[in-house]
Amino acid sequence: MKVLIIVEQTPTGYSAYSPDIDGCVATGASREEVEGTMREAIEFHLEGLRAEGQAVPVPHSYATFVEVAA
Repeated sequence: MKVLIIVEQTPTGYSAYSPDIDGCVATGASREEVEGTMREAIEFHLEGLRAEGQAVPVPHSYATFVEVAA
């Protein structure tokens, strides 16, 4: 299952969230770290949903770029 995550640089490292998985966030000192931590957070979150008998969200977001006059 592929899940879109948004990674943002912060003054102290990086943070990440997924627009498709409400409330699931992660932080890390590097891009690699935050991506790994986010992967683990999503897996843990989905395991919790399954354990509670809740539906796993179906990813529906995507990313793209648009050109604008600068």
